[in-house]
Amino acid sequence: MLRTSSYTIYVDLPGNDEEMLLVQTYTGAFDRVSRGVATYVRSLEVGRPPKPLYGDWTPEPSVGGEVRPPGEVTLARLQERGYLTTLSREEEEDFFKRFVAKLHAHYSRRWPSYLFMPTYDCNLRCSYCFQDHMRTDSRFRHLLQRMSDSMVDRIFAAFPAIEALHGIAPEVERQTDIGFFGGEPLLAENRPIVERIIRKAMERGKANVWAISNGTELSAYEDLLGPELLSSVQITLDGPPRQHDQRRIRADGSGSWDAIVRNIDLALERGVAVAVRTNVDRGNLPHLVELAEEVVRHGWHRHPNFQTQVTPVRAHNENTDVNSTLNTWELDCELVELRTLHPNTGVLGSVDDALRRQAQRVFTEKGLPSFKSSFCAAHTGMYIFDPFADIYACWEKTGDAKVRIGFVDENSQPHFHSDLETMWRSRTVASNPVCLKCRYNLFCGGGCAVLALGHRGNFYTNYCDGFGQRFRAAVAEAYEGFTTGSELAAGARSHCDL
Repeated sequence: MLRTSSYTIYVDLPGNDEEMLLVQTYTGAFDRVSRGVATYVRSLEVGRPPKPLYGDWTPEPSVGGEVRPPGEVTLARLQERGYLTTLSREEEEDFFKRFVAKLHAHYSRRWPSYLFMPTYDCNLRCSYCFQDHMRTDSRFRHLLQRMSDSMVDRIFAAFPAIEALHGIAPEVERQTDIGFFGGEPLLAENRPIVERIIRKAMERGKANVWAISNGTELSAYEDLLGPELLSSVQITLDGPPRQHDQRRIRADGSGSWDAIVRNIDLALERGVAVAVRTNVDRGNLPHLVELAEEVVRHGWHRHPNFQTQVTPVRAHNENTDVNSTLNTWELDCELVELRTLHPNTGVLGSVDDALRRQAQRVFTEKGLPSFKSSFCAAHTGMYIFDPFADIYACWEKTGDAKVRIGFVDENSQPHFHSDLETMWRSRTVASNPVCLKCRYNLFCGGGCAVLALGHRGNFYTNYCDGFGQRFRAAVAEAYEGFTTGSELAAGARSHCDL
């Protein structure tokens, strides 16, 4: 007997009462159907859906009306696309577990990504920083030393052994992905170490080098900026000048806006891809309009190598009031409202732009959605090296030796703590019963493990952040843009009003 797949998603189309979209999570199918067909599909659901999202399901679209079986051709098509199945719920879950295991193994066999932390030190004192204690508490002063030349050489010599763990043979042409993180990695005084790392990466062969930086001292790296060397940089601007300078504060209390703006211009002139990130809470939310005006005034939005992303501040330390924060869904709805009232704010990208782009690729027949067996590279192949050659899987957990997954010894041999490494690398959407049953799992990847740990006290639980609403809104918005030919539609408004 046919039943509805447990991984079928229903998406309302704003302004269209006759049709809706069906999405099947593990086949990647997206289809527009009549409400009658959607009602029939919903009628074949067995049992009530589970309720994992944020503790409860976010409101699902209502599908009602008289149930009428469609014709044989439509039935066959619904089964072919995966919306209907002859598998029982238990059999489908078993199939899904095997699917995720193969997908995760595929991702784990890809080239590793290496992040270097030249130092935990930083020249800014941002109140919401998860590493704030390292610079303000004398007990952590020992962490603020810089990586040495010999430590860089030791770590690079360990790369072949690490790559062998991913099934990469020594004779294969190198494809080195190197990132910089901190602290602030691109302090002027870090220049010799950063240059050494870049040069050694280039000596290995093909290399992609990027950095997450506050951008204040980027001019010290001018000759290293460009498509062939340090090719992309993420830089934070937390609002227009006055608000930014109240949040992104130097150690001496002065602001950082002017220096960062000069360095964004410099990086763009040298062909570097610049991604401006804005960390938003209720304090600087009202000033996003002015920030957008600054982006337009500087002409950055017209540059092909420039992009922006607005992300929510998380309460990572006691200096951040949880009541001042927004979750990603709340922030996305605020951005929709701003874009409606102030069109210039369309230059500020949101976290869910990636979801919209995925859906757009499907609608334009330019590709399939990207399936996520896990949330991020911390669960597959990211290796973060700090100044002591300690290895971490996630940058938000660096500095605490109790959670390091390993270290590189004096003979350049990597050693891994099997329990901790397994904990990080084995977290998938099938590793806990909540995500396993969720119909959105392969699109969200199970959410951030660090946020799940903080929210629920368990690494293997989910952190959904309003994902069900966000996904449906992003898909509906992308579809409206596809049908109208517009780059960004305002179709998510009706979803935000739920």
